[in-house]
Amino acid sequence: MSPEVGALDEDAFDAALGADPDAALTLLAEMATATDERLRAAARRLAARIVLDRTRTGVPRSRGTRRLRRVSADRGGDLDVDASMEALLEARAQGRRPALEELTARDWGAPELALCLLVDSSGSMGGARLAAAALTAGACAWRAPGDHAVLSFAREVKVLRAMDSQRPAAGVVDAVLALRGFGVTALGTALRAAQEQLARTRADRRVVVLLSDCRATDEEDPVAVAALIPELVVLAPADDSEQAAEFARRCGARWAPLKGVADAPAVLAELLS
Repeated sequence: MSPEVGALDEDAFDAALGADPDAALTLLAEMATATDERLRAAARRLAARIVLDRTRTGVPRSRGTRRLRRVSADRGGDLDVDASMEALLEARAQGRRPALEELTARDWGAPELALCLLVDSSGSMGGARLAAAALTAGACAWRAPGDHAVLSFAREVKVLRAMDSQRPAAGVVDAVLALRGFGVTALGTALRAAQEQLARTRADRRVVVLLSDCRATDEEDPVAVAALIPELVVLAPADDSEQAAEFARRCGARWAPLKGVADAPAVLAELLS
């Protein structure tokens, strides 16, 4: 796949991706951290494209950050004369003014869905974990294009994309691939940061997506914080998911094991359905 220093054979990668997606994506994530600067840059460019292509396949996209909808006129907006005609004629026949709640207006409503992804970077961030995190970030961007945030956390929280940011998905994927694992797992702190991000959106549905084994190593019990989150879903590594399952049970979250790197978008879709 890298026949010489600084080279990346994309045809060879495509063949590997077709034969074994998990192994190919893991290797690509490892190449994105290579010491060879030219290889690292080429791998990151390819990774951003591959990740975004795979997250778009078969996954329904949100209809945007805002949508034009019909609401009762007492909630504001512009009067929809056509939709209100029956009520207007009935009120006229009765010799009265129609009440606002009888009329229909058109208003730019809140987005359907907002997501805040929390990527646990406190442990080893090897190729498989980096690839899974990048795919999950791409899936969040596809499902909620205007209303998603991506944070990484260990002892402290790092904002890779804020809720009100215009940072493109490719840039976020690249930032995820640059993560290095270390430090204490301050899960409670991360969950509070996710709540702060979701407070910035007007979305009807607000979900925290946690990519972690949920093994908090600081002194704070994160369950009390998690219980305050309206909707929390957890993606945990399949080979280390016992504590994630217990954490989800205690705080009422939904969770699923992530058996393969390439499965991340589908697992997220299932948890959100």
